[in-house]
Amino acid sequence: MNFQTAEELLSLCEAQHIPISKAMLEREKTISHMNEEEILKAMHHAYDIMKNAVSRALNEDLVSMGGLIGGEAKKVYARKDKSACGPLVSKAISYAMGVLEVNTSMGLIVAAPTAGSSGVIPGVFRAIQEENDFSDEQMIGALLNAGAIGYIITRNATVSGAEGGCQAEVGAASAMAASAVCELLGGTPRQCLDAASTALANILGLVCDPVGGLVEAPCQNRNAMGASNALISAEITLAGIKHLVPFDETVEAMYKVGRSMPFELRETALGGLAATKSACQRCQGIF
Repeated sequence: MNFQTAEELLSLCEAQHIPISKAMLEREKTISHMNEEEILKAMHHAYDIMKNAVSRALNEDLVSMGGLIGGEAKKVYARKDKSACGPLVSKAISYAMGVLEVNTSMGLIVAAPTAGSSGVIPGVFRAIQEENDFSDEQMIGALLNAGAIGYIITRNATVSGAEGGCQAEVGAASAMAASAVCELLGGTPRQCLDAASTALANILGLVCDPVGGLVEAPCQNRNAMGASNALISAEITLAGIKHLVPFDETVEAMYKVGRSMPFELRETALGGLAATKSACQRCQGIF
């Protein structure tokens, strides 16, 4: 079994009456020549790393290599019971921010799909698992679903900030998480793809402007935004609201927008927030 587009994936799922996670598992068995037990073991290992990264950020005092971030996740998490966002979103954004702290302090993370967007999926997954009492096995299914969305984006566009801006990094991660949440909460494959399309469309045009060229700021806050965007997109879709543009076309649009961005806005730290007076002054202290 194999697919290269969302249209092909949807056709497989509907013809065989299977969720996206199952289609992705079957694809991995075909492509990797690994058996199901080996694949699931690898997925459990990846999810353990995600969970450990979230835990580290909340239990250790982490400081990034550039000194721009560190401790923000704990501050947001401390407000979870009186949060303006509610406990699910509050947890998701604090966990997402925490994983960025682990990454920037040279800790172990899963690039899902990139290091710069590595907080979105762990943040969303751990929060929704805790709030809904999902098992690790259910979360592995969600990871397989997310992997299918990420594969389609990388196959037909990009997840590189240097090529497509932050919309390609955090946008892709947010789309992956939105689709996975949709499946976890009973959504159909078509709804999963709608949720992914909504999430990606919501971040369309987001530039990549890391202060000092470091994946710290504004990257940490954008991971928090990507996590909340994933939950919003899944909720909108599960309410029965369809996205007007199919996922394949949304991916194509994202790629074209990214290639149209000036190079200053694609991870060069020469534009956007990175080029502001205050950011440049902070850079002097870093280097």
